[in-house]
Amino acid sequence: MDDVADWLDIPHRAMHAYATATVLLTEEQPDCHLSWVTLAGVGRTATDHGRVNGGTITEDGTMSEPIDTVEVRDFAGDLVSVPGAAGPLQLSPDVWERFKASPTEGTPDIQNIDDAALTAGRAMCAGGRDLSDGDGWLDGVSVLQDEPLFLHRVLATANVYGTVGENRSEPNTAALQAVMFAVDKIGLPYVWGGNGEEAGHDGFDCSGLTTAAYASAGITLMRTAHTQYHSVPLVPADEELQLGDLVFFGDPATKIHHVGIYIGNRQMIDAPTFGQAVQVHNYRKPGDNYAGAGRPTAA
Repeated sequence: MDDVADWLDIPHRAMHAYATATVLLTEEQPDCHLSWVTLAGVGRTATDHGRVNGGTITEDGTMSEPIDTVEVRDFAGDLVSVPGAAGPLQLSPDVWERFKASPTEGTPDIQNIDDAALTAGRAMCAGGRDLSDGDGWLDGVSVLQDEPLFLHRVLATANVYGTVGENRSEPNTAALQAVMFAVDKIGLPYVWGGNGEEAGHDGFDCSGLTTAAYASAGITLMRTAHTQYHSVPLVPADEELQLGDLVFFGDPATKIHHVGIYIGNRQMIDAPTFGQAVQVHNYRKPGDNYAGAGRPTAA
């Protein structure tokens, strides 16, 4: 697991906490099917695994400095933090009081990542919930926080972590950087011709997002979905998609009109259209005009 933690920039002490909570809850509630990737997705989204504001996790699992409520605002500027949330997983007072637990015999401490991870897992598994089911997973994570921004980022992060963990081989660093850039832009609005905040725009259009994501990894893409399709190495139709592949929609002969970035488990991140935010969802649906995939890292 240490190799996977290194590839994904997860502190070893945090990975240990997520894995330990998963093992304990697998024994306690096997039908819940809790995975470490969900806990890690929560941990990164909540406090970057305890590193928010320059903090670290100490050897005994506590924070170098206590983490109070981390202020989170959506891209409309509205405050979406959970009032009174604390610790490395930003657990609410209600969740903590109902489900607090420790893998040791000591008193549970919300500032201890071992205790916080086990408590979060118990909360998500409560009531016989099965996290291997899509609706069950969404309901479980919603117990911790039900803001769409939080849910989409946890879902995307868990997908990325799961893809890398399942492959058990080091991911392409440029592809991983591009994908995590896109994860961090979830919630930004769709803006026609938008290239993101770094370019002085409020949001992205579809190809603006993919262009900026790969630019953050040092790879230059052409600007439109159509030109990206015709300029990156295409993935053979019978080949499995990889993390960071671009997925295209439209007619290659006339107009590729949309592009997203693949994050594993049949999911993509994209800037869909007017009135919608950057989000994560299935990359295929019945009746779509999927045109194939491209792999910028193969160029």
